[in-house]
Parts: sequence; structure tokens; C-alpha cells
Amino acid sequence: MKLIKLITLLSGALLPAIGLQASEALVSTDWLANNLENRNVRVLEVSVEAGKYEQGHIPGAGNLVWHTDLVDNPNRDIVTRENFENLMSRFGVTPETTVVLYGDHDNWFAAWGVWVFHVYGHTNVKLLDGGRRKWEAERRPMDTMTPSFRRSAYEVTEVNDSLRAFLPDVVAAARGEKDAVLVDIRTPDEFSGRVIAPAGIQELAIRAGHVPGAVNVPWNTAVNQADGTLLPVNTLREVYAERGIDGSRPTIVYCRIGERSAHTWFVLSQILGYDVLQYDGSWTEYGNAVGVPITNPTGTVWTGK
Repeated sequence: MKLIKLITLLSGALLPAIGLQASEALVSTDWLANNLENRNVRVLEVSVEAGKYEQGHIPGAGNLVWHTDLVDNPNRDIVTRENFENLMSRFGVTPETTVVLYGDHDNWFAAWGVWVFHVYGHTNVKLLDGGRRKWEAERRPMDTMTPSFRRSAYEVTEVNDSLRAFLPDVVAAARGEKDAVLVDIRTPDEFSGRVIAPAGIQELAIRAGHVPGAVNVPWNTAVNQADGTLLPVNTLREVYAERGIDGSRPTIVYCRIGERSAHTWFVLSQILGYDVLQYDGSWTEYGNAVGVPITNPTGTVWTGK
């Protein structure tokens, strides 16, 4: 009897660790709720709307500010290696920490965060399925207190730049000099050149249209509209295969500034296991570049002209 009780106690103590081993790149709200007290888990919010985190966040979650924490200001680039190390140290993250990211806009910027973590070799990073929207819809606990963390001494041991595509890579693919499937995840109106940016967004490119040869698969094709969660794996494979994206060829994804395409990068690479590069320069770089080929089905040069 005592032995059975001991085994039961040990099993309960091991549950969080077992949960970590069982989870993949995507975790559910149930999983996260059961692991909020797990010392090996660090939850970080990556929302782009000002004040979202301060209005209330998942208890114990730190605040990763996309505009300042995950990019290199004033340069247009991802956060530097040194600043990423300082950021992780500030949040008490170690290379062994399981990091869970979530945010607004169905995880656009949180997915960008996952991509940056992978670039800097921290692959033990996961996305909360449904993000902030699902957590709030389920009326799960929220907190307004900003937590403090015991500082760590985080050190990046590898940098995986192979997860990024740069302008020359995309131009080479457009000209047929590089074997890659180009996936434009913007809206059909952006893809056709009818508009350069979504409604309410300041236009940042001189030319409208898309990269020649690109296939248009809007990012939200992969999402359940009701709650922001991802579609089942088999459904995702079918949806993308119908558009010629089946993992048989290297894939490059892009959008306007890289945040929406990071969501598709996550789906294709982390859920489906395809070889995918994120072109974070996206249309604001490509549409402003001199001498690059552009396809514009609407026949416009300037938006609305």
C-alpha cells in the first residue's frame, strides 16, 4: 500500500515533465493552464497592439515588445545576437527552458518570435494554439502584474541564418535561377496589385504586385476562423498540396513586412515539417528594389492608378 502511494506521488511530481516531453511545436490552452507553475516553462506575450499586455495577460507571462525587443533599431533587421542574449537573460531563460509564445492577431508576431528563437538556436520554443484570442474567449485567468524574473546568463551557441531568405535569393527564384516555391501569403488584393497594404496600414512600397511565379495562399487559410487555432495536420497538408506546396521543394514565404509570413513559416516548417525560408524583407523591400521583376495582374504601378 505504501509502495502504491509512493508511486502515485512520484507520478504526480513527474506530470509537468511528461507534459513537456509530449508537447510539440504547438501547445493547447489546456496544456499551458496546467503548466503555468512549471519552473521549466517561461511564457512570453508578443502582441503588437499598444497596451494589450498591460490591460491583462496570462499569469506569469513576460512582455516581448516586437517593435523594440525582436528587431534591431534603427536598422531593419532581426534583434542582434547580443541583444537576444540580454533579452533572454532578463526573462531568466536558459537553453533548457521551454518558452511558450502567444499574442494578438492570431499569433502573427508571436510566430515571428518563434522564428527568431529558431534563428538563434533556441528550438525549445512553442506557440500557444489560438493565441491570446482563444485564451480570452475561454475566460481563463488574466493578470495585470508584471512579473519579475531571476536573471540568467543566456548565451547563444549557434546562429541559423539558413532559415532566412534575402532579396538575392528571391530574385533568383523569380528568374528561375534557384529552385524554390515562392508563397505570397498576403490578401488577394495585395497579391494582384490592387492595393499595396491592408486597409488602415500605411503603404510602404513604391510598386504593387507580387514576385513572379509566386502562389497566393493567404496566411489565414491555415486558421479556424472561429477561434484562431490551426486546422488539423491532415487538412493543412491537403490545403497546401492543392496549391502545389507539398514539401518536395524548398519554399520561401513572404508578406508585407514578414509578420504574417512568419505565421505560415511556422505552419509549414514546424507543423508540416517542410523546408521553409522566411523572407522577412518581404514586399516592403522587394516592391522598393530597383531592377527586380514584378507581376501585376491589375496593370497598376501606383495603388489605385
